[in-house]
Amino acid sequence: MSSRLPPVTLVLGGARSGKSAFAEKLVEPASSERLYLATGRAWDDEMRNRISSHQARRGQGWKTVEAPVKLAEALVANAGADRPVLVDCLTLWVTNLMLGEEDLDVAFDGLCAALPGLPAPVVFVSNEVGLGIVPDNAVARAFRDHAGRLHQKIAGLADEVYFVAAGLPLKMKG
Repeated sequence: MSSRLPPVTLVLGGARSGKSAFAEKLVEPASSERLYLATGRAWDDEMRNRISSHQARRGQGWKTVEAPVKLAEALVANAGADRPVLVDCLTLWVTNLMLGEEDLDVAFDGLCAALPGLPAPVVFVSNEVGLGIVPDNAVARAFRDHAGRLHQKIAGLADEVYFVAAGLPLKMKG
């Protein structure tokens, strides 16, 4: 992996696929200072444990900013030319937007509009949720559809796109 990151990278994969660890390995050689934009919220013990595990694995050199809803604003406010950004993860962001009854189209468009002006490369991590069975309820189907639309938008803007399964990255674009 090169230590130079393209302006926008998208890393997709299933739960526990190794996508976050892979994304961290993309970002780490690019700079000794890195920004981690966390979209997750610690609603329960299981999520608190996941967050702790991710923090322990990252180690030193990462500044963490929590951005559960205002992701575009956090990117613009915190991205610096000398500090690449890792956003983990877009699907948790979609969840937060839906729970807050936010306008997803406005949020998605705002995020996409912010990307070209960022002074630092950004790597997005997201769960690919559209590969399984059709969910049995309207909310889950809406979530799957929103995530799929967002992935298409970000992938369209991205210089590189990876799909990670069983810890193995497949480069899909770039």
